[in-house]
Amino acid sequence: MGAALSRRLIVNADDFGRDPAANEGITEAHDRGILTCASLMVNEPSAAAAVELARSRPDLGVGLHLTLVCGHGALSPEQAPHLVDGRGRLSDNAPKAGMLYFFSRAARAEVEREITAQVQKFKETGLPLDHVNGHLHLHLHPVVSDILLDHAEEWGIDAMRWSRDLFWMSWKLGSGPLFYRVLHAVIFNLLCLRVKKRFRKMGIRHTPRVFGLMQTSHVA
Repeated sequence: MGAALSRRLIVNADDFGRDPAANEGITEAHDRGILTCASLMVNEPSAAAAVELARSRPDLGVGLHLTLVCGHGALSPEQAPHLVDGRGRLSDNAPKAGMLYFFSRAARAEVEREITAQVQKFKETGLPLDHVNGHLHLHLHPVVSDILLDHAEEWGIDAMRWSRDLFWMSWKLGSGPLFYRVLHAVIFNLLCLRVKKRFRKMGIRHTPRVFGLMQTSHVA
């Protein structure tokens, strides 16, 4: 008989630092032995608490959960009028924000400054940068991914999420609205193909696939 295939599963939790409930769930899952890494939202209200929790858990890999929608910006409304409102909140409309970042030169410049500020805030925690991904996977947006990869060496980025969820696996194991799943399969497979060669050339580490992208809130 042939040797058994070796498989490795990485269980990652996003939204570390978003609120006390997220912090509690993430640390409990890690303490119980299933969760190996988490992605920190550096601008959210419970980020400082999350950093303290991570410091007491050296085996928990912590990365940057880059937040460009549905959260708070690192820049002020005066510094990034296209990105944040008067309260410093980013847009909650991801498709609209993505289009703005793509077509507006002014918005693109603010996006680069915002990403730089979030990377700097992560560095100030003193935690090793385990990986980078994005809230709602916006790190694969063409503008955002180019900025991250252009600065990868400078910022110490050597691992990013490759958000490729196999449709056939989702169909067999997951659930949720068909249109949502098909749309996400098409969009994120195209975005992943766009960065594939550059990831390989730069030695950016990533898992070959993810599971859960196409069935958010519907994983059985």
